[in-house]
Amino acid sequence: MALLPSSVLAGCTGWQSAFDAQGASAISIKQLMVLMVVICSVVWALVIAVLIRALWRGREQVERSIGPDPVIERRTARVVVAAVTATVIVLAVFTVVSFFTTRALTLAGHDDLTIKVRGQQWWWGLEYLGPTPDERFETANEIHIPVGRNVRLQLEGIDVIHSLWVPGLAGKQDLIPGRRNELTLRAERPGAYRGQCSEFCGLQHAHMALLVIAEQQETFDQWMRSQRERATDPSDAEIAAGQQVFLSRPCAACHAIRGTSATGTNGPDLTHVGGRRYIAAGLLETTRGSLAAWISDPQTLKPGNNMPMVALSADELRSVSAYLASLK
Repeated sequence: MALLPSSVLAGCTGWQSAFDAQGASAISIKQLMVLMVVICSVVWALVIAVLIRALWRGREQVERSIGPDPVIERRTARVVVAAVTATVIVLAVFTVVSFFTTRALTLAGHDDLTIKVRGQQWWWGLEYLGPTPDERFETANEIHIPVGRNVRLQLEGIDVIHSLWVPGLAGKQDLIPGRRNELTLRAERPGAYRGQCSEFCGLQHAHMALLVIAEQQETFDQWMRSQRERATDPSDAEIAAGQQVFLSRPCAACHAIRGTSATGTNGPDLTHVGGRRYIAAGLLETTRGSLAAWISDPQTLKPGNNMPMVALSADELRSVSAYLASLK
């Protein structure tokens, strides 16, 4: 399991606990787990009680050297039949309840907010879909959703099998290359809910986290409007110099920044990277310093990731980190 700094823990609701359910799907899963635990506990207690009684009666029969009693034999047969019948009923109840709980994970309407989620080694690519091209935009590693509304996630694996799990809001669903699965999220109250990849996907599997940020509809609409905008123009000389460094180096071949000539698709969209809480899929808080550290040596921070080292001078590193931090 990936571990994040204490500051991340403080900002999250329901830290990695399926029992702190704040979404419709998560509540259904929690109720199913509680039901199974209660029934299985009762069954276990009954089995232990019958076992103790049988051992005790068997001991008495041995001490008295008494042969099988027909009455006891018939009573035992009835107990066995009742136990088998109860087992069948319990399994049938578990099957039916599990079916409807699993079905609830993908229930969605035609007017639901739809987000395409792409799992890659080792980050989450997100595309908010809309009826027209100008309403669509891309981001990474941070899902914003409105409170009290179903959100349909279209899940795709780009390289290997991943699995998305946000314990406080829903169950797990795999992202498989060549196949599209769906998962429905619904948050009943505002908060930041931590999610992660729950299917081993390579060296940095433990560092493939994301945040689902549930907001009131007005706040969410404002965030959507800002995300559709192009990147802000440089506001001072250092930031302008950083933009030139970014566009003239291999950065622009892998990343996209809308409103500039950077249109790469191999890495996360950085149009509003400075406004995200974390970078590198939850590895570091988004500060100018962490951006500089990541750019200067991504392989030390996250060995095996697909971002190459780019040779920059100290001045270039300072300016490009200032530029990225300004993209909010």
